[in-house]
Amino acid sequence: MTAEQNLDIDALIERIALCQTQGDAFFPDGIFPSYRHNKYLFYRRPDTNIFYTATIVFILNHIKGKVSAKSQTIIKYITEKAIKNYPDFQNKDGLKTYNFWKTKPSKHFPNGKIFKHFDHFRIPDDIDDTALIYLTLPHSKEDVLWLKEKVKLHSLPAPKEEKYSIPPLGVRGLVYSTWFGKNMPIEHDVCALCNLMYLFEKHQLPHNEYDEAVFVFLRDVILQERYINNAFKVAHNYANTPLIIYNYARLLGDFKIPQIEVCREKLIVKIKQLLDNELNTMNRVILETSLLKLDKSETVVNYQLSINNYQFTYFIAGLLSSYENPILYFFAPFKITQMEWQCEAHELALIVERSVGTVAS
Repeated sequence: MTAEQNLDIDALIERIALCQTQGDAFFPDGIFPSYRHNKYLFYRRPDTNIFYTATIVFILNHIKGKVSAKSQTIIKYITEKAIKNYPDFQNKDGLKTYNFWKTKPSKHFPNGKIFKHFDHFRIPDDIDDTALIYLTLPHSKEDVLWLKEKVKLHSLPAPKEEKYSIPPLGVRGLVYSTWFGKNMPIEHDVCALCNLMYLFEKHQLPHNEYDEAVFVFLRDVILQERYINNAFKVAHNYANTPLIIYNYARLLGDFKIPQIEVCREKLIVKIKQLLDNELNTMNRVILETSLLKLDKSETVVNYQLSINNYQFTYFIAGLLSSYENPILYFFAPFKITQMEWQCEAHELALIVERSVGTVAS
């Protein structure tokens, strides 16, 4: 990495640090501001969630060893401020699972006027936020083993399971569900599963029959190109082919997992095809990052990125995706029935992540 590149990365990381709040009317000290919106409903609200903060901390600490000493110090400071917020999002009964929103009391749809008043929109803890927090806050192997037993309890099939996800018939009932709640449908999101399996692989936990079922599901989603043809159904909270590829690449980039190794070359080929026509800047960023993770011998052109609009959607919520009524569920994939989240600091973190992996052309 050249000195000029290093300075650019330093500047980006400083900008991320400036995004982290010192506490205001909407965001507690240490949280990275994000906003939920639906342009069709002319709706936009500041959203206090832990997902973006934990994701940013994960990305920054993952690339920490590749940046300057100055940036490492800033990342350490960012992390210390961020993790102080984690207890506010922990399970309301003290279990070591975590929620997207604050739990004590529940602060679902914060700063809103309507949804926050309805229990239907109060979501349970989930594997995605829980995995990211475990990955960014030191947990013992015993804690992770406890979590692994916990997620097994939330993988039982629901009567109409096929409506919410499409795992192969042979593993239905064993794939870990997104949600820990009792009254939520069984739902399988490949991106959330990639984060959960990343945690288990990091702690080198032996594979059980549930893990094997997850790997079958993850493999088939790629081999059958469901991540292209039906992105919403296999990843309700991401619903975007480049984002699904990126989450697979994080897992495959750091671990060699024989059960899903066949996906690597398929994803590399697909990334190159998509990059030939991709015009969205942030989609290109995550696709290029994914390529670098999947094949360490690959290179991408190093170019200066200037993003000032911060309109990239990384995370969504389908307001109708948990309804059992088939008519309502039919409309769940439509944008007008979804909330989208945007976060300036997260976009910057994704750009930093790509930048540290580039080789000047």
